[in-house]
Amino acid sequence: MNLITDQATKLRLLAQSCIARARTIAVTSGKGGVGKSNIALNMAIAAAKLGHRVTLVDADLGLANIDVLADLKARYNIAHVISGRKNIVEIIADGPAGIKVIPGASGLASLADLPEDRRERLVAQLEYLESTADLVFVDTGAGINRNVIDFAAAADDALVLATPEPTSIMDAYATIKVLSRQADYGNVRILMNMVSGGSEAERIANQIIRVSKDFLGMCVEPAGYVVRDEAVEAAVRSRRPFMLAYPGSHASCCLRKSLKMLDIRHNAKRLSGDKGFFRRLFGRFISGKT
Repeated sequence: MNLITDQATKLRLLAQSCIARARTIAVTSGKGGVGKSNIALNMAIAAAKLGHRVTLVDADLGLANIDVLADLKARYNIAHVISGRKNIVEIIADGPAGIKVIPGASGLASLADLPEDRRERLVAQLEYLESTADLVFVDTGAGINRNVIDFAAAADDALVLATPEPTSIMDAYATIKVLSRQADYGNVRILMNMVSGGSEAERIANQIIRVSKDFLGMCVEPAGYVVRDEAVEAAVRSRRPFMLAYPGSHASCCLRKSLKMLDIRHNAKRLSGDKGFFRRLFGRFISGKT
């Protein structure tokens, strides 16, 4: 038994011995340019500041950029685990505020093409992430292609971002519409970003919630809002998360309120008898091939 296989076996046994799994929150959007990755990173940091063990998975298959926003010098990613050159522990990057980051997870979808025994070993390694965290945030790609929807539907919570722009609102609804056609999606929530204030956010979110209920028969919950704030742009330019660079900014205060709406403090774990996020995800990948 080689070193990588031996380590994978140890990780699998450790994950199976744990009594709880992390709650997974996928941050997604119908279009790019709405601040999705920035929200995912800063929300993960905010949760860590509350004392939660947090892992952030960069699953934007087209434009992985969490490492840029967090100014990480990541050397490895999921592709190195798939190839067998590294195990999952070796690719985890230490992010700001103590979060763990899985950089540029662009190889995840290809696991569906692997032989079953090899895929099972890799999924078991990924399950280790769920057994050692309270919360796993997943930064998905933008749009409504199959990969994005698979990540969002497999998560416990799909957090759909939208801005006040009409195209963003329509694309957010399109994302919710596609999610409504999935058989096993979790909680779906709408988070407004770059708004002028609470009244604008509430008006647009209520519109999306009402239309989703009337035309899709779907319950979409509000997840708060983040105001447009110069501090966010300044933090991006300095390659620092705004939650750390400007913790007292309006945007940071808004994001902390959104976390309260998600109720992560009282519902941060799943029972071990349930399938975890990664096993649900790869089940979707495999079924999509048949």
